[in-house]
Amino acid sequence: MQLGIFSKTLVRDTSAEAFDAVAAHGLTCVQFNFETVGMSDMPDRFDPDLCRRIREELAARGLFMAAVSGTFNMIHPDVEERRSGMYRLRALAGACAELGTSVITLCSGTRSEQSMWQAHPGNAQPDAWRDLIAAMKEAVDIAAEHGVIVAFEPEVSNVADSARRSRRLLDEIGSENLQVVMDGANIFHEGELPRMTEILEEAFDLLGDSVALSHAKDLDRDGEAGHLAAGTGLLDYDLYLSLLRGLPDEVPLILHGLEEEQVSESVAFVRTRLGVG
Repeated sequence: MQLGIFSKTLVRDTSAEAFDAVAAHGLTCVQFNFETVGMSDMPDRFDPDLCRRIREELAARGLFMAAVSGTFNMIHPDVEERRSGMYRLRALAGACAELGTSVITLCSGTRSEQSMWQAHPGNAQPDAWRDLIAAMKEAVDIAAEHGVIVAFEPEVSNVADSARRSRRLLDEIGSENLQVVMDGANIFHEGELPRMTEILEEAFDLLGDSVALSHAKDLDRDGEAGHLAAGTGLLDYDLYLSLLRGLPDEVPLILHGLEEEQVSESVAFVRTRLGVG
């Protein structure tokens, strides 16, 4: 299993220095964020020369871009915010060939105006689902046009807040260009931690044939959990990694939710659990 990290975890003056730091930890890939090159995480436009340089810098260090972050609030209450996000998603999809990646990560969104990762009572309403379906169909059309995959992350604070609702989303869209980012720390509603084994196994049963990428972090409670470095919380990592290894296709595992000073320990923890040193 290829082990990587969010590129913006290791902050340096240049992308080359950031990628040096990634390689120094023995990692092989990144989930790239344009903050690594001093831009916003979802720019309006992309310089092809910059994209080629990023791809070449990664390759020179034996790294690859497992995915690029393209998250925006797909059901933001402000329709103009949604349109802006979709415009930027189209630009990002057009840059993927030069970047050397075929996966863009998405967020299924929330009615909260404060944060893309904040729950809101409106998320459970039929109009939120209708808006998500409309937005995701547009995102998938963009992905198909550019030959990439868009992968959303089931998250208790968003509309696709469980494995079952995520499966419903996949089925209603019905496209190979829509897949999932699996993150075992994101799917436990308040009171569900005692059912960890059942919920993790259900998630992989329902979504396992549609996983494009996986995340490695941890949690300190269920509900809107405080996220922690892998190995420092309550997630059953032996089970989680066993389920990842049982997927039909091997997918990269990306560390995040951690500070730079925690990277070495988390890398060692995951490698030990994987039995690779």
